[in-house]
Amino acid sequence: MKKTGSGEDAFSGFSRQTVDFFVQLARHNNREWFEQNRQLYDSQVVAPARRFVTAMGQKIKTLCDGIRAEPRVNGSLFRIYRDMRFSADKSPYKTNLGIYFWEGNKPRLESSGFYFHLEPPRMLLGGGVYIFSPPQLHRFRTAAVDPESGQELREILDGIVGLKNYQLGGKHFRRIPAGYDPHHPNSDLLLHNGLWIGNETAIPKAFFSADLVDYCWEKFHPLAPLHQWLVAILR
Repeated sequence: MKKTGSGEDAFSGFSRQTVDFFVQLARHNNREWFEQNRQLYDSQVVAPARRFVTAMGQKIKTLCDGIRAEPRVNGSLFRIYRDMRFSADKSPYKTNLGIYFWEGNKPRLESSGFYFHLEPPRMLLGGGVYIFSPPQLHRFRTAAVDPESGQELREILDGIVGLKNYQLGGKHFRRIPAGYDPHHPNSDLLLHNGLWIGNETAIPKAFFSADLVDYCWEKFHPLAPLHQWLVAILR
């Protein structure tokens, strides 16, 4: 089997057990089941995910040299525990694997980046910013209606969304914010509180081999112009 990297830390893909863990967790989302299967989580989810972060991070840096890839939980790996403080859903665990590669010195969720999401039977790859902070939202809106940067953004989005399976996300508001021209060519973007594009498919065969790195890179590659635009305007 092909591996990315060298030695015991080389990434050789995720396993069928990785997928099955989340399928079963969705059916038994409670502490007792999780503790009984913690060893499976550590060996079939966390361990290969860390190796994937290292391998994928090296590959993405060929697109964007400043990308941060930190192979640890609360680094590139999102924690599996849900924040239930403000949710009616009291299920304690997330039923997905989330991994993020971001750029910049700000907290990861305030930074543009590339996202990997496994939630059987689907896998999503995306790029951009999920939710802007209030200062970022102001900068985004200003740039979106600027004659130069706004046109550049529109061309970037049109070029990506026209590709197969790529969809624009982040639309949140129902009305154009006060002070902005509702007839501006980019007025639809003013309804966004985040800006990202995702590519969602069934779990590909590559998921189970080192080929996953190249597979993801091919999906991330068209998103690089959007990422670079966001990095530039959010500095």
